[in-house]
Amino acid sequence: MSLAVDPAAAGRLRRWARAWRVAWRITRLNFRAQLEYRAEFLMSVGMGVAWQSSVIVFATVLLQRFPGMGGWSSADVLLIVGMRMLAHALYVLIFGRVHSLSFLVQEGRLDACLLRPMPVYRQIQLSVFPTHGLGDLAVGATMFAFAVQQAAEPWTAGRALFLAAGVAGGMLVEAAVFTAVSCAALRFPSAFYWSTWVDELMATFGSYPLSILPKAVSGVFTFVLPLAFVAYLPAGALTGNGAALGVPFWLAAASPAVGLALFVAARLLWNRSLRHYTGVNG
Repeated sequence: MSLAVDPAAAGRLRRWARAWRVAWRITRLNFRAQLEYRAEFLMSVGMGVAWQSSVIVFATVLLQRFPGMGGWSSADVLLIVGMRMLAHALYVLIFGRVHSLSFLVQEGRLDACLLRPMPVYRQIQLSVFPTHGLGDLAVGATMFAFAVQQAAEPWTAGRALFLAAGVAGGMLVEAAVFTAVSCAALRFPSAFYWSTWVDELMATFGSYPLSILPKAVSGVFTFVLPLAFVAYLPAGALTGNGAALGVPFWLAAASPAVGLALFVAARLLWNRSLRHYTGVNG
């Protein structure tokens, strides 16, 4: 008895595989192009390392001065820091080029993307290799590994799987936020400043328990700017701090799914906004 194969599904699978092969080929070419200037390549990686290292230094000093931050132990806070840093590094490597959309609009280069046989969002992500993201990833992965080792509870298969899903969900939350902000750049080219402001907010408050903030502020960082879903809520579900999160435990446990849902919603918003894009000169 032979299994029937849906020709339409087989065609979609072939197109999907072909698209990934093209994306991988472009990424390799972009990486080789960056290597042509070795000193600049190393400086860019070093900038990523320095930026992420400054987060670790600040967090270390803060934990030494306030070891019981918001009722969280130092090991639990380190898990927030590690998850946030690794999720951010993955975002920079995979989705971080959305930051450049305002410049593409201002310079009129986005219009050329509309003529190529590839989704515009994918073209933007493949436009350049984010060399500084390698530095972010090196430091973020190191901090994440250290935080995992410091955890008080043993890592069962279920907890490890949720941890990985939480990091992936945090990456998608950050990608969703900046994809949504980039939609504004299709109408307002100066929206780069909005992106910078949101980035500073996430960098400042994303690595610490939001329970130390006033409830109104933590509510904004949960339901308006969903910063809490990057690391704070999944880490709280993992470490047993669920009672102090300010949201139902099931919502914290659903953080990876929330990240996926937010990213899908942001991409739908992007597609809708792109259909109404009229060019830099209107």
